[in-house]
Amino acid sequence: MMLVKLGGSVITDKMNYRTLREDVLFRLAGELARSEESVILVHGAGSFGHVIAARHQLQNGYNDPSQLMAAAQVMEDVRTLNLAVTSALNRSGLPAVSLPPSALVELREGRLDRLELGVFRRYLDLGMVPVTFGDVALDSRRGLGICSGDQLMESLAREFAPRRIIFCSDVDGVFTDDPVVHPEARMLEAVDRETLSSLPRSQRCADVTGSIFGKIETMLRIAAHGGDSMVINGLAPGRLAAALKGEKVPGTRVVV
Repeated sequence: MMLVKLGGSVITDKMNYRTLREDVLFRLAGELARSEESVILVHGAGSFGHVIAARHQLQNGYNDPSQLMAAAQVMEDVRTLNLAVTSALNRSGLPAVSLPPSALVELREGRLDRLELGVFRRYLDLGMVPVTFGDVALDSRRGLGICSGDQLMESLAREFAPRRIIFCSDVDGVFTDDPVVHPEARMLEAVDRETLSSLPRSQRCADVTGSIFGKIETMLRIAAHGGDSMVINGLAPGRLAAALKGEKVPGTRVVV
C-alpha cells in the first residue's frame, strides 16, 4: 500500500483564496490511476482552508462565537476542494471515497488524539481509494481545532505501515533555504535529524499547520512507520508516477 500526500501548495494557489490548480490535479489523478497501486490519499487544504482559518486563529481553539461561522466556512471550503479531488480520481478511473476528519477525528490540545482507522481499512479492503484532508475537527480541550494533513499522514503511516510514502510539494524537495526567495538554495538529497537542525524556520504565506521546519519534523516521524519516504515536486509531470513505481526521481529522501 502507498500513502500519498498532495500538498495544498501543489493542487491550489495558496496565495489566492479558493484557487484550484485544476490541470495539475487532473494530471496527478491520472498518474495515480496508471500506477495501479493500492493508495490512501491525503491532501492539504491550501487556499481553501488556511486563509480563513489563519484570520480567525482556529488552530488555537474556540475562544469567541465569531469563530463558529469561520469554522463552518472553512469546512465548506475544504469540502469543495475535496469534492474536486475525489471527482478527478473518479474521472481517472479510481473509485474514491471521501473521509472528512470533522466526522472521524478528535484532537486534544491541537494534537490528533483519535482517528477512526477501521473505516479506512474497510474501504481499502474493498478496493476503493480513501481520501482525507486537512480540516476543522473537534478538540476535547479547546472545543475546535485544525487537523492537518501531516497529522493524518502520521496516524495512517503508523496504522498501515505503507511500502512507500510520498509527499508531493511545489518544489523539487527539501532545500537549505526557501528556493522561491533564495534561488541559490541547495536541494538536499536526504534529510535526517542532523540536517534538520540546520534548516531555516520560515514560511511564505498564511499556514495554520506550521512552517516547513515543523513539517519536516513530522515527515521524519512518519517515515519511521513505512518504507521508502520522499518529497518530490508534484508540479513536475511524471514525477509522482515514477515515484510510485519506485523509480529514481529528483527529490529528497526522508531518512530515519
